[in-house]
Amino acid sequence: MGRWALHLSAGLGLLANYCFAARDTTCSKCLQAGKGCAYCPEENFHGPRCDRHENILAHGCTAAAIITAHSSNRTDKAERINTRLQQSQVSPQQLTMTFLPGEEKMVDVEVFAPTKGPLDLYILMDFSNSMADDLDNLKRMGSKLATVVGTLSDDYTIGFGKFVDKVIEPQTDMRKSKLESPWPNSDPPFSFENVIKLTSNEDEFTRILQKEKISGNLDAPEGGFDAILQAAVCQEQIGWRAHSTHLLVFSTESAFHYEADGVNVLSGILKRNDEHCHLNPEGKYTHDTVQDYPSIPTLVRLLGKHNIIPIFAVTNHSYTYYQKLEKYFPIAEVELLQEDSSNILQVMESAFKRIRSKMSIRAEDRPKAFETQFLSTNGTVAQYGAFDFKPGETGKFKMLLKAQRMVEETPVCQMDGEDTSGKMRIKPTTFSAAVNVEASVLCPVCDCEKGTPIIRSPLCHGNGDLVCGKCRCYDGWLSRYCNCSATGAALDTSQCKGPGMTEPCSGRGDCLECGTCVCYNPDQFEGPYCQYDKTQCQRFGGFLCNDRGSCIMGRCSCTEGWQGNACECPMSNQTCLDNKKGICNGRGKCVCGKCECENMEVDLTATCEPNFQAQLGACEATRDCVQCQAWKTGRKKDDCKCPFKIFWVDELKHCSFRDEEDDCTYHYTAENPIDPTDGILKVKVLKKKDCPAASLLWLLPLILFLLLLLALLLLCCWKYCACCKSCSLLPCCRRGRMVGFKEDEYLLRQSLLTSDHLDTPMVRTGPPKGTDVVRWKITDNVHRAPNHPQALIKPNPKEIIQFPISLRLNRLLSENLTRPDSRDTEQLRKDVADNLNEVYKQIPGAQKVQKTVFRSQRNAGKRQDYTIMDTVLSAPRSSFPDIVKLTEKNVQSGNFHDLKVVPGYYTVATDREAAGAVEFQEDVESVDVHVPLFVKDEDDDKKQLLVEAVDVPLGIAEIGKRLVNITIIKEHASSVFSFLQPSYTYSRGDGVANIPISREIIEDGRTQVTYRSRDLTAKDKKDYITVEGDLSYSPGETQKIVPVRLLELTERDGLLDDKQVKQFVLDLSNPRQGAKLGRYPRTTVTIADQPDPGVIMFKKGTQNFSTFDPSYVIPVVRTRNPESPATVKWRTRKSQRFELSGPLKFAPGETEKNIIIEPKTHPGPIQPETFQVELYEPSSNTTIGERKTTIVNITDGGTTTIPPPGGLLLAPGNSKAIATGPRNISLNWDPPPGNPQGYKVKYWIYGDPEKNAQVIDVKTPQAELTNLYPYCDYEMRVSAYNSVGEGYNTDIITCQTLEDVPGEPGRLAFNVISPTVTQVSWAEPAETNGNITAYEVIYTPINDDMKPVGAAKKVKIDNPKKRMLVIENLQNAQTYQYKVRAKNSMGWGPFRDATINLASQPTRPLSIPIIPDIPIVDAEAGDEYDSYLMYSNEVLKSPAGSKTPSVAGDDMMMNGKWDQSFMFPGGSVTRNLSTSSSPMSTLSSNYRGGNSSFTTETTYMSGPGTTRMIGGGVQTTDVIMRKRSENRGYTDENIRDSIVMGDLSAKFADLDARLNPGVPDTPSRLVFSALGPTALKVSWQEPHCDKDILGYCVLYQLINGGEVKRMNITNPAENSVIITDLLPNHSYLFKVKAQSQEGWGPEREGVITIESAVDPKSPLSPMPGSPFTLSTPSAPGPLVFTALSPDSLQLSWEKPRKPNGDILGYVVTCEQLHGGDDMRSFQVNGDSTETSLTVPNLTENVPYKFKVQARTTQGFGPEREGIITIESQDGGAMSQYNNKSMTRRDVFHMPTEVTTRTNISHAMHSDPFFSDGMMMTTQHTETSGMVTRQITKEVVQREVIGGATVTKKMFYES
Repeated sequence: MGRWALHLSAGLGLLANYCFAARDTTCSKCLQAGKGCAYCPEENFHGPRCDRHENILAHGCTAAAIITAHSSNRTDKAERINTRLQQSQVSPQQLTMTFLPGEEKMVDVEVFAPTKGPLDLYILMDFSNSMADDLDNLKRMGSKLATVVGTLSDDYTIGFGKFVDKVIEPQTDMRKSKLESPWPNSDPPFSFENVIKLTSNEDEFTRILQKEKISGNLDAPEGGFDAILQAAVCQEQIGWRAHSTHLLVFSTESAFHYEADGVNVLSGILKRNDEHCHLNPEGKYTHDTVQDYPSIPTLVRLLGKHNIIPIFAVTNHSYTYYQKLEKYFPIAEVELLQEDSSNILQVMESAFKRIRSKMSIRAEDRPKAFETQFLSTNGTVAQYGAFDFKPGETGKFKMLLKAQRMVEETPVCQMDGEDTSGKMRIKPTTFSAAVNVEASVLCPVCDCEKGTPIIRSPLCHGNGDLVCGKCRCYDGWLSRYCNCSATGAALDTSQCKGPGMTEPCSGRGDCLECGTCVCYNPDQFEGPYCQYDKTQCQRFGGFLCNDRGSCIMGRCSCTEGWQGNACECPMSNQTCLDNKKGICNGRGKCVCGKCECENMEVDLTATCEPNFQAQLGACEATRDCVQCQAWKTGRKKDDCKCPFKIFWVDELKHCSFRDEEDDCTYHYTAENPIDPTDGILKVKVLKKKDCPAASLLWLLPLILFLLLLLALLLLCCWKYCACCKSCSLLPCCRRGRMVGFKEDEYLLRQSLLTSDHLDTPMVRTGPPKGTDVVRWKITDNVHRAPNHPQALIKPNPKEIIQFPISLRLNRLLSENLTRPDSRDTEQLRKDVADNLNEVYKQIPGAQKVQKTVFRSQRNAGKRQDYTIMDTVLSAPRSSFPDIVKLTEKNVQSGNFHDLKVVPGYYTVATDREAAGAVEFQEDVESVDVHVPLFVKDEDDDKKQLLVEAVDVPLGIAEIGKRLVNITIIKEHASSVFSFLQPSYTYSRGDGVANIPISREIIEDGRTQVTYRSRDLTAKDKKDYITVEGDLSYSPGETQKIVPVRLLELTERDGLLDDKQVKQFVLDLSNPRQGAKLGRYPRTTVTIADQPDPGVIMFKKGTQNFSTFDPSYVIPVVRTRNPESPATVKWRTRKSQRFELSGPLKFAPGETEKNIIIEPKTHPGPIQPETFQVELYEPSSNTTIGERKTTIVNITDGGTTTIPPPGGLLLAPGNSKAIATGPRNISLNWDPPPGNPQGYKVKYWIYGDPEKNAQVIDVKTPQAELTNLYPYCDYEMRVSAYNSVGEGYNTDIITCQTLEDVPGEPGRLAFNVISPTVTQVSWAEPAETNGNITAYEVIYTPINDDMKPVGAAKKVKIDNPKKRMLVIENLQNAQTYQYKVRAKNSMGWGPFRDATINLASQPTRPLSIPIIPDIPIVDAEAGDEYDSYLMYSNEVLKSPAGSKTPSVAGDDMMMNGKWDQSFMFPGGSVTRNLSTSSSPMSTLSSNYRGGNSSFTTETTYMSGPGTTRMIGGGVQTTDVIMRKRSENRGYTDENIRDSIVMGDLSAKFADLDARLNPGVPDTPSRLVFSALGPTALKVSWQEPHCDKDILGYCVLYQLINGGEVKRMNITNPAENSVIITDLLPNHSYLFKVKAQSQEGWGPEREGVITIESAVDPKSPLSPMPGSPFTLSTPSAPGPLVFTALSPDSLQLSWEKPRKPNGDILGYVVTCEQLHGGDDMRSFQVNGDSTETSLTVPNLTENVPYKFKVQARTTQGFGPEREGIITIESQDGGAMSQYNNKSMTRRDVFHMPTEVTTRTNISHAMHSDPFFSDGMMMTTQHTETSGMVTRQITKEVVQREVIGGATVTKKMFYES
């Protein structure tokens, strides 16, 4: 029993399992498992060889034999801080430390911040034209700047730099004149220039600054990131000093370009920023047109590396952008600049003071194996910015360094040296000095392993070697002493059964040789018989082993310092220490970490100390006892029994109470006895009471009387002031505040007016305290006398006119509200309309408001940043007074129904008068009145308006200058120029947009006008060619045409998923020779893409008529694009009596026409026959569908009433089908002649084989089909039957079921950007049941009971393609419920919901959480959402939200691969892509068809084609796609997957030699791109040919035979075709060849398969919603890359499905993509289903190309190729969630767990898999023959189902 107890206690001391877990490994691995591990090398030792030292001793190992390891510490330099030296200092300065894995060490550090230390201040200023006034102010403040900096430091330098943007299009206007001077008196455009090196010479700084001039660029965001990087890395050129504080003041009013914005193929910028200095001797940046902008993580890393603290001084326009940016810097400040930078000095001063006040500690260059924590001197972990080191004083903190045991499940001793050792720099954020710690992880190697092992040791029965006391068995031998033969031992399952067990391995594992059990789930089951469940140990507080240990062999193995059956008891007595550091105050025992106290009359604390607070507080609890013992008074004076004694003292003040008997105060205190053994508590009482000299109660009545008298006097004063207006003696009656207009008169020329309003200033004088509201009104045409003809015409009071209305809304004006088409504007416009319509419906005849816009008003006092709403209300003219009253009433209340407005401002106008109000807030002296000018064509040549200040309804001001006259002079022009209409629409097919400009001649003569085009959504040189120039009109000439060339879409643009309407504008300006601009000085041109061609075909494949029919009516139907006219020709074929033909014309809107043949008009008798009618030669906008021909059967009319031979019934006639609901079709028909006993109705989904149809039997000539799919095409046939059998079928009847509400959206997924920002996405509903038109997202804060604890917020997303939403400003650590539902034309579907708490999820790494063109809502902003699109799309950048598929094109290819840039969340970039890119999924594109959407991957492979030809005749046919509905199909934009097949030049050398001159070569490569399960796009590269290519030919057929189909391409510019009639899971042989005048060239061949899931009942029909992928049989499977470390990865691939011969192994080659290193080659033997290879010694951040080639008995197969880059986000100084990143070129964060591999051909899932409490996400990304598969785990609070994959660091759309 004693020995058992000994073993148990030893087992309970295991250190969190890791030492014991290494018990079966080697000695070295045991010591490397972690701190505290020891190894026993004795041969006769039977316990676990690896365990903690005390446990091994307990198991019987000799102490002298135990092997352990120890780390070391060394202080290399520790000079004491010299406070007289005015520079930042730290101590110690240099340490060298080694750590065992898992070991942590504490270091005390002292720091010194000087009072005014050295300071380097570098000002970096935006020099775009909008900053001109800012530069002028800075020049004026040059001398003051030195004064301000002098207050911050006695040793300072100042420098100055300027920046604009890259000197390329589209950032800069590249016209020659603009390159010389973009603005008058400006410098040429530039990127960055270091103007003044850091200097202490103030005069020199001011002198050089005065010479600077402004410059300019085009787009709004500036290139400041280029400037910041150069200022950081060009240390010598800028002049940064080593021991000074470095501040960089970044001044701008614009947003910023960042990585990927600068990539511009046309301008040749292709490279990433190399992070090097590129300043020429003049200080100018020379690589702005060579490389991209830097990324945000790059700037964070480089500024930190060079100890530079940024201060972003920005204006209100871009303040929010830089607020978000600031959060990613360890220390930075954002300050708000005035529009003219007049407060820049105050900004710098306040920012510097705040920087010094929130100091934090950083660990720079920390190896990944280490963790750091910084603690205050009391041992608590300090929060960021918590260190407040006073300048001039020495501060202290503690530094905790810990070596991790595992990093991302990799033991640290298996990591590379650079990750386990290095020099860390520990320093405060504002310091240059640092503690340099040379730290390394110690990975000890046992001496016994270094020596020679005992070969064939007798202890090992001669079947193994003895190493460190442990047998290392030879192959074929097992067990502890190698005495069990693996081959000789029978699989005797009885050896795998323990005592009392009935199943081998407890039913939880497999029984192997020698009775060895291998548990099914080793993470849960263990033990020699898998008998222990790791989840079934004892729990404490609900936690397994109290979360302080591990469950091992059925018992809790506690971590060091804990014990107990559930590890619930701490072994230390720290929790039992009292305030005097004693154990339980000497009044109890410490048991399991708690004091068990002795019984006492006084309540005790947890540490057995008197707990007076448990009774009414320490003083109150002892009050009565002290009073009775000391003074013999109080409630206990008659029975003074107390648990303590008092003694007197002379000085004391603690507890104080008043003695009611003598009104004196006494003082005392209670404390524990000095001797703990003395059980009597003692209370010290002050000897003397504090007694008052005498009572002062008589003063109270006097004080009350005086207060009442004072109140009466104040009341009289107030009444006197109110009644006597002429008084001026009292301060409360003082007058003198006046309001009035600033000017008496304004004179305006109508031709120079740029607005229909005039902002007329009104001023206020006198005391500015208080608010005044002034009402005003305007009267038009006051210059007309009462008898003026126009004045005599009275308007009709019932006439409906427009009333412009303006209100000031109670919300600030955001940038989004100034854009008419933004989501915020649309939402607010709707709210305004709803609320104003509700208010104005009281006005009889009022209509709904319209034309609502939002603006700001300058000079509006303190409210000039608020939103002014302008709208138009239509109502009868006579209702003007009522509208004014109603508006004023609601404005005064602050509410228009539910719309919040600011009281004191409104305007109501008609076409001839207006009224309104303005408000002067406190301290405001001037505001503008927004006066409408009523400019009309019928105005007099000189007209006057009178503006009058009416009264002051609120305030005490009096009106001074009451009136102002506005005179408008109309000048007569000689000509008026105008566009004919405000907008035009042209098709790209038109080629040219001809825009007319008209001239109205008033006085004839010569005149000129300037025109110029400008981009909107259409882009110059991409959608059209910009035009600019002057038009000269001769006398009498009234119109000229401006031609604008329109460009065709490139193939890449033609495939964009979310096509944007392309528009540009033409502007007229600068009319000359007395001309002016007329009604339309601007016109908008819309470029309409070519519509989808219409499809014309016969309605039925066969037509049945009799010889008695007077005419044959053959219907032809048209689908798609019915809005345009269309024409097709028809002709008869194989008819015995006639050959007919003719055109068939469809008018716009017509969808069905008939071909009518009248047989009696043709010679000869009408006889039974069969002929065909064929459609051909469709018009340009039309194609012919699948029923190109129809068969016409003419039967003998005399036999129609006689049953056909055999007695079978004819087909029923006049069959019709009508959809009666989403799942019902009603079918009826006419019975055939005869006596049918019943009918068979067959129906099936359109596109499925008829043999799989469902059949129902009915007895009447009608049927109801039920349980159908909504919004789905069905085909039907009907046949009658009798006793003979089933008769003939009708022709196919088609019908589509009606729409139904959609089903639930797909699974919700969350990308956690921060604890308060998330991105939620969802998949399209599996059952759309129609066309989805919108989604609604509702999110609600809830509690643990799933009940709301706050208001629910709703967001409607009108674009159904954007199934994602960013939500900001969520409550931190608050659980939310998210619900999403979809809408189609039938209404809203059910909700899909999920619940998540962001605080429990890992966040994304360092990157800006802004994704272009995705709705972003602010959870704290109510219904006023602030969404924004941060950056514009540049030339050749994939637009936001686009999904660009993989296509082959010379214009976008470099060395056969894409070299293009695409946006990625946070601004990262993926280059060298051969796949689509979107803001949400770097390597994916979308396929939409069959009401489902899927994520796509791209595979590249290179291999030779075969040369065999499959027999069979060649037949030229038109192919059409298979689809479920007429309006649903595959298009180019749905490309899902691609495979590239190229040649190996050596294989075709002889072939090329035989080609005749002028005959085309073989097309150099084929690109197969999957559009759907049955649709494929085939592309090829133009082959070399000495003569012009005339066209191409594509042949394809099933690999196992069948007809050969041929497609001829006569346009040599086309190098792709779309095939839509393929069968799923069938292999096809494709051949492509080119033709010239000399004949056809050789063919390029390729075998390809589209793999997808199919309906088991219909193996040729894909399952709706099933994924699909391409495959080819002879190449290795897609490459799978798994990051192991920054310089090593694991490469995996699958075995070729149909290799050419038996596989012997593989050859793998690896080389740097851009050269610079030798090619490495690896030989891998074997033919496993999946093969892996670990590739070490790679270089971080360098792209590598890998090729895998199978070696078979027939030679080498085709290569599979992949390109990959391993990159760390910021050099390793990441948070605890820091992960390896594997990228194409840039940041591509892989999850921490990469564990699964599945067959890519058969398990291509893009959606996450979820289970309760755990979310499993499988991510496949396939590009250039590369697949990256990832599985991550994230905890959610309940089952979450969503349609987008979520990893710890990434978001993917599916």
